[in-house]
Amino acid sequence: MTKLNFSFDKTINAKTNWSALSISGTALAIADYAKRFCGLTVVIASSANEVDAYMSSISFFTLGDDLPIYRLPDWETLPYDIFSPHQDIISERLATLSQLCSVSHGILVISVQTMMHRLIPTDFVASRTFLHQVGDICERAKFLSQLEYVGYQRADTVFNCGEYAARGSIIDVFPMGARTPFRIDLVDDEIESLRLFDVDSQRTIKKINDVSILPAKEFPMDRKSINHFLNRWCVMFPKSLSDTPIYRDIANGVAPQGIEYFLKFFFENMSTIFDYLPPKTNILSLTGIETASEKFWENITSRYDDFKIDNHRPLIPPDEVFISVAELLQKIGALRRVFLTGTSDSNSHENHNFRIHNLPNISVDKTTKVSFVALNTFLKEIDNDSLKVLFCADSTGRREILIDLLHQSGITPKVCEDWKKFMTSSCKYAITICDLERGFFWADKNLCVIAEGELFGKQVMQRRRRSKISKAPEQIFKSLAELQPDTLVVHIEHGIGKYCGLKTLPIDNSSQEFLELSYAEEAKLYVPVTALHLISRFGASNHENVILSRLGSDKWEKAKEKAAKQIRDTAVELLDIYSRRASKTGYACKDDVDDYNKFCREFPFEETADQNEAIQAVRQDLLSSRPMDRLICGDVGFGKTEVAMRAAFTVVNSGKQAIILVPTTLLAHQHTENFRDRFSNWPIRVESLSRFKTQAEQRLISLALESGSVDILITTHKLLHQDFQFSRLGLLVIDEEHRFGVRQKEKIKSLRSRVDILTLTATPIPRTLNMSMNRLRDLSIIATPPAKRLSVKTFVRKDDSRVVKEAILREIMRGGQIYFLHNDVKSIERTAQNLSELVPEAFVKIAHGQMRERDLERVMSEFYHKRFNVLVCTTIIETGIDVPSANTIIINRADKFGLAQLHQLRGRVGRSHHQAYAYLMIPVGKIMNANASKRLEAISMSDYLGSGFTLATNDLEIRGAGELLGDEQSGHITNIGFTLYHEMLDSAVKAIRRGEEPSSIDVLKEVVEVNLHLPALIPDSYLPDVNIRLTLYKRIANCQTNQDLHDLQVEMIDRFGLLPESAKMLFRMAELRQIGENLGITKIEAGPANGRLCFGKKTSVNPVKIIELVQNNPTKFRLRSNDQLSFSLPMEDADMRISQIRIIMDHLMIETN
Repeated sequence: MTKLNFSFDKTINAKTNWSALSISGTALAIADYAKRFCGLTVVIASSANEVDAYMSSISFFTLGDDLPIYRLPDWETLPYDIFSPHQDIISERLATLSQLCSVSHGILVISVQTMMHRLIPTDFVASRTFLHQVGDICERAKFLSQLEYVGYQRADTVFNCGEYAARGSIIDVFPMGARTPFRIDLVDDEIESLRLFDVDSQRTIKKINDVSILPAKEFPMDRKSINHFLNRWCVMFPKSLSDTPIYRDIANGVAPQGIEYFLKFFFENMSTIFDYLPPKTNILSLTGIETASEKFWENITSRYDDFKIDNHRPLIPPDEVFISVAELLQKIGALRRVFLTGTSDSNSHENHNFRIHNLPNISVDKTTKVSFVALNTFLKEIDNDSLKVLFCADSTGRREILIDLLHQSGITPKVCEDWKKFMTSSCKYAITICDLERGFFWADKNLCVIAEGELFGKQVMQRRRRSKISKAPEQIFKSLAELQPDTLVVHIEHGIGKYCGLKTLPIDNSSQEFLELSYAEEAKLYVPVTALHLISRFGASNHENVILSRLGSDKWEKAKEKAAKQIRDTAVELLDIYSRRASKTGYACKDDVDDYNKFCREFPFEETADQNEAIQAVRQDLLSSRPMDRLICGDVGFGKTEVAMRAAFTVVNSGKQAIILVPTTLLAHQHTENFRDRFSNWPIRVESLSRFKTQAEQRLISLALESGSVDILITTHKLLHQDFQFSRLGLLVIDEEHRFGVRQKEKIKSLRSRVDILTLTATPIPRTLNMSMNRLRDLSIIATPPAKRLSVKTFVRKDDSRVVKEAILREIMRGGQIYFLHNDVKSIERTAQNLSELVPEAFVKIAHGQMRERDLERVMSEFYHKRFNVLVCTTIIETGIDVPSANTIIINRADKFGLAQLHQLRGRVGRSHHQAYAYLMIPVGKIMNANASKRLEAISMSDYLGSGFTLATNDLEIRGAGELLGDEQSGHITNIGFTLYHEMLDSAVKAIRRGEEPSSIDVLKEVVEVNLHLPALIPDSYLPDVNIRLTLYKRIANCQTNQDLHDLQVEMIDRFGLLPESAKMLFRMAELRQIGENLGITKIEAGPANGRLCFGKKTSVNPVKIIELVQNNPTKFRLRSNDQLSFSLPMEDADMRISQIRIIMDHLMIETN
């Protein structure tokens, strides 16, 4: 037995009170011990929270050392749960298990609860792992069956761990335990190349030489293993029903949810974590693991007793699924165990006396300005020539503030990047950025680490978890191409129909792909994919009342004409608004490129593609003299705030002031911290106005605002009710715009002509969205999610205490927190009391808008710092502080909330890499109205990332578009569809600007129809996913230049393999279409012997060029109907056909224009 002793030095003043050692001090002792021990050091923590804390602290102290740190994550489910762990958790577990046996030097951090689970046999991972290298022989069919054998799921496109996709000679695989997927390119049966590729763009990142593929699950699903499972099931549960869901699913080759608690049936013998540990292993026991293990065992047996009576889901006894407390302690005792104690032990075989102590109370005296009396007293007490002190700040902004404050106290710390640089530096005082909760004093090394929280108390900081997201061209926002069968669509010439899917039909001895549309009286219309521009989504409310158009009828033309008349009037009114807006001249900001680029480089994450587009659009608006009025629509946590920060920087750097207007006091507090952090390296003053400020503080800020010494003000709607004077206001940013009322928006409107306005929202209200679509306001969409963000699993459930209890326990067990939303202040205390009785393990507190400001701030700060785990609250949290560890929200009476509100509330969780859950509880036995049902259905269906804008368009459909210029338009929108209405309006505006009379037919620019009587499609065998095919057809049609087409070809070859001939033809025809558009040609047709070109009314071709062709070769060229040039030429094969058309069009292009 070995003990790590933290005894305390007798030379320290006896008045100093040393309490139990903090996590950071213990982590330093562990790191120091593990560096010197040649083997695996296992750190056993008492909870999942402790595991995360130790991982973070140990990583800080070992950064730059060759000491790998492993973690075996918990499943994050309850014992005998009906949920399965997320794939990312399984991936990390398998990666750790595959490496443990061979570790010669490193640290494993694991919770005692995870240790108590029985594991898969030690040979399972090794026997199902295979390695491939460039140049290896790899038979395609055998390789695919290998992937199926080890549990990989086939997908059309690879996005998650455990998936693979096969397209001809190209196979994509996302191996378990890997950060990025890879692509195998086979030539015959040889691996020609192995390439890592980006999940979002599906484009190659770099080439690699070899790859290791781990099994996809912690259990086998081959036929032999399935039979083994079924036989053992029947032996253990002879009386269970034959239609038991788990038995039935496994028999059908399906892995049901919660199967992890039946692993025993797949294997002859199970293993434990102790079987995976290498021979040279030391166990470090932290305090409290015995108590934690006993509590977990009680939870296991209690749940077993509660659920074993269910005949449809019989359970395996606890001893066979878990390790008992006695067995656990016996196995730990058999290994070389190191105790972490606070006193020296003379009987111990080995003493490691680190003499690391907690710090006494050194917090600043808040009664005076800022007094470091306690800190200075402590530093004098321990001071000597070799003393070194490291201050740890939470962020860059906090670091700069701390440096200034310490400087006033006579301490000048030097900035150090990490622990290793601090240890090798010669400076006495240093400061770094690290989230340590508490500091310590290490007597042996004469080192003192002081955490910021010990000086000022913990600040509520926002830590984003975003890593690089590469450009994602397919994030053409949840576009019209993403059609589902039975979606209502509008064909501009034939009216409203239903989309039935893609169909391949033989035409002129060649295969072509068509959209199949269904009309009234079961009539069918087949639209070629090259004519996708004629199709749009219907998108009006009350779909069930819409009557499908009748093919051949003139009703559709009449509806279009009627709408066109009204559209003309609307267009004239819109142009009047345009001109008034354009005539106003605002302030054009200075384009200080060097400062701006420096500020951008300080952003600690890689911008997503569409976030970057939004940033550039806003900057261009600010640099122009026209007042900006832009809407940034991006889902919760997708990076809208950084767009606002860069806008504020541009304005302030040009000598103007910026205001950030937020709906709640909590959000004002959060933004103030974030802005101060982001602007910490610049001479920019950030202040806030809210209920949290006293009257005296508010008066001072108001005076500073008038004098111009405040650059950025973050405020609630208090700004709109008081007459503040701004010396140089330049920008108003409105965050969460949907939370402001009509009167508040009228006040904002009065500022519009004078200042630049930037509006941020995840779910714009219908009227705002309508205005943006009508180009009254500019619109930028951020649709790309941050990396490793998981969508929120959403359930609509009848009110049931058992569901609530399960949800809360599941979150508590994995160390998380829960929002319980109850939007009634009168009964909120009773609800909290009921929850405490239902789940005794939960520590419950309350938050609502009628609380005193300080009490509310204290509760939210305590929740952020995990002082309790269940917050019963009202909708005050809708735009509150981001709490990464809160990953379950239960919304009581969800039927009473609007769609945007439900989405915002659901966005409070899922702000980290953990799987998040949202439970929408509806009352038992009460009838909901139709709109409430639609809203709940929409929110539960839209549980993918970036769904906020889609929900806003759903809201637009459920509630209607609202008045923009009057009631007249709504009837026409219903008759011809939302999308077509806006296309016609846009076209009318452009026509009037040109001085022409708008026509209802001239809605879209004329697109060239190309028919070469050759197969031109993306074959199903090359790309089976219908939606991706539709998206690519749309992208090919949208290509404006030859370079665009070339780039898209390169991308398709990279992702899906060499293009088949029919897909190549699609691109070649697109090239012809581009040339035809420039010449004003409406149709290009050619067969084996003849063809024709049809010219539009506004063709740019010089008639002389056409006459020249006809006169010089009358046998080959002929002019028909004044708008067609027909030609008779030998064009047997595809190359000749395209070559001849190119020659003709090149001739027509010379000296054209």
